[in-house]
Amino acid sequence: MGWQKQYNKCICTPEEAVSHIKDKDVVFLGHAIGEPKVLVDAMVANSRKYHGVTIKHMVSLGSGAYTAPDMEKHLWAKPLFASANVRKAIEEGKADFIPVFFHEVPILIRNGRLKCDVLMTQVTPPDENGYCSLGTSVDYTFQALKSARTVIVQVNDQLPRTFGEKVHVSEFDYVVEQSMPLYESKPAVIGDLEKAIGAHCVSLIEDRSTLQLGIGGIPDAVVQMLDDRKDLGIHSEMIADGTIQLYEKGVITGKYKSENKWKMTVTFLLGTKKLYDFAHNNPEVEVRPVDYVNHPAVVMRQYRMVAINSAIQVDMMGQVVADTIGKRQFSGVGGQVDFIRGAAMAEDGKSIIAMPSFTKKKDGQIVSKIVPFLDEGAAVTTSRNDVDYIITENGIAEMKGKSLRDRAKNLINIAHESAKEELIHEFEQRFHEKSFSMGK
Repeated sequence: MGWQKQYNKCICTPEEAVSHIKDKDVVFLGHAIGEPKVLVDAMVANSRKYHGVTIKHMVSLGSGAYTAPDMEKHLWAKPLFASANVRKAIEEGKADFIPVFFHEVPILIRNGRLKCDVLMTQVTPPDENGYCSLGTSVDYTFQALKSARTVIVQVNDQLPRTFGEKVHVSEFDYVVEQSMPLYESKPAVIGDLEKAIGAHCVSLIEDRSTLQLGIGGIPDAVVQMLDDRKDLGIHSEMIADGTIQLYEKGVITGKYKSENKWKMTVTFLLGTKKLYDFAHNNPEVEVRPVDYVNHPAVVMRQYRMVAINSAIQVDMMGQVVADTIGKRQFSGVGGQVDFIRGAAMAEDGKSIIAMPSFTKKKDGQIVSKIVPFLDEGAAVTTSRNDVDYIITENGIAEMKGKSLRDRAKNLINIAHESAKEELIHEFEQRFHEKSFSMGK
């Protein structure tokens, strides 16, 4: 049978496709942009016919309607990343959270420790040979497709066809053809605070470095300040729109990457239509599985690997909290530790935690992000042994090779002014000094 006939036999309605989910199945959703809205909506509408179905995903950009209070006996969320749509359910005990390093997710699916009965994801229309692209999200989705008993896909002609991995229509069980605009993450507003932090980060980035960047005001500010660098490379969990500007200016070439030269290597994309159009049929952008892209043993092979990540809170020892606010699960570890450890093992590698020195509450109260002790219940994301550079708008605190006393001094120096009195008091108590001095 030719692939066209095989493909046509799989075409069905969303309602028919989700009717093949069985009681007690574990359903993985495609990651981020790969989440198939039409299929998730159909599953939720059909929820009364299920019993004990578990939903797993990392970043989810949908409504999260499967966490509604009346869904509990039918659909139960166990996300590996606490996106905004599931945080409340986790906090109220109406969903569970699974801590995991991003690069390990495909490995755990492969060995069965993360069960995957059904995958629902988006793919591009097939090419002339019957191959589809996973588009913006290869990450764990590629392995889930290989491991699942039942594969249900939304074929969306608005999804970019990317280089990296391809999947054949013979691997699909049910196909729903539905064209839909993709979710867009608008660029962040960059203010003086982000510019100050970005400038400190840029001071550590040399020509020919390979970068890992995230999303948000600080990574965007960094990108805007790299115009005078030469031959940068990209090996990153993701890229956003700002990367395009550097590529178009000839700053990003990938010429000196140790692996995947001339390529921007990522595991997913999240930005605007401009980014998706840029990646479409572009051989210089490769979207590959996360157990390759994020694996520390792969990251370490890049010369001058620079990883830039963020934090919610840092204590005086350099312990970094990036995915919880006290006892509340706010996000997930994602690839932070993957890249921090990979960069640490790379030749001339650097890892940076970049954050404002403070956050503001709704009532305008200033809260320091550098604290004597982590909040009760907070989970350490990056250990004090892994942390390298911590940057705020006030400067750079070096951690590697520094004693606890010197770490504390360096962190006090870049803390918000409103927090320094408390930090100095704790420093003097902890290290038995009668008066605080920034001298070594």
